[in-house]
Amino acid sequence: MANEAAAVLYEVAGHVGRLTINRPEARNALSPEVMDGLLAGLDRAAADPEVRVLVLTGAGDKAFCAGGDLGGRGFLQKGFAERHHERRGFADLFRRINRLGKPVIARVRGHCLAGGFGLALGCDLVVASDDSSFGTPEVRRGLMPMMIMATIFRNVGRKKGMELLLTGERISAAEAERLGLINCAVPAAELDARVDELAARIASMSPAVVRLGRDAFYAMSDMGFDQALEYLQAMLTVNLGTDDAAEGVRAFLEKRDPVWKGR
Repeated sequence: MANEAAAVLYEVAGHVGRLTINRPEARNALSPEVMDGLLAGLDRAAADPEVRVLVLTGAGDKAFCAGGDLGGRGFLQKGFAERHHERRGFADLFRRINRLGKPVIARVRGHCLAGGFGLALGCDLVVASDDSSFGTPEVRRGLMPMMIMATIFRNVGRKKGMELLLTGERISAAEAERLGLINCAVPAAELDARVDELAARIASMSPAVVRLGRDAFYAMSDMGFDQALEYLQAMLTVNLGTDDAAEGVRAFLEKRDPVWKGR
C-alpha cells in the first residue's frame, strides 16, 4: 500500500475526484506501482458516491505522463510470458475508464507521450496547457504503440494517426486541439482554473443522467447505424423514466434550478 500511495495520489473535493501520477522525477512514467495505483484509484472513484467527475493528471509541470517506464525494474529482464500478462493491466486501465460511469478529464501539463498519450485519449475530455506536447515516439526505439492505437484511432482520422505512429514526431497542444485530440489548449497559468470550471459544471448535472448518457455513448460507439438507433431509442426511454428527468422538466417549467436526486 505504501508504494501505491506514493505512486498515485487520490483526493476528493466538491464532488470532483483527482488521481495524480506522482513520479515527477521519472516524468510520471507508467511503472507497475503507478498502474496498480491508477486501477485502485479508479475503483475507489467508481464506488464513491461523492465523486461525480474524476480528473486524471501528473505531478509537476514537466510531464502528464511520458509512457511506459523503459528504465524501470525488470522491463527487459522479465520473461516473455510474464511481461505479456503484465500488459493486461494497461488494457484493464482503458476498460476501467470506459466503464467508470463517471466522466474523466485529463489535465495535461508538459509531455504527453506514448502510453501517456493513449491514457489521455482514453479519457472523456482533455484540457492541456499550451506548452504541452503530444506524440508516439516509440517507433524511434524500435517499438510500435500497439495498445494505444485503440484510443488514438477513436480520436483522430487514419491518415494523421498513421503519420503520428510511423514518424514518432511530436505535435503541439495547438495542433492537438486543431485535430480534435484535445478539447482545448490554455495558458499554463489558466490550466487549473479551466479544469476546475469544467469539472464543476459537469458535476452540477444529474449524476444519474450523465452516467446513462456516457454509458450509452461507449456502448453504441462500435455498433452499426441501425443497431445504434434501436439501442439509443431504448436508452431514451430509460432516461425519461428517471426521477431526475422529471425534476429537470419541473424545474424548467417552474423557472428554478433543479435539485437532483441522482436516480
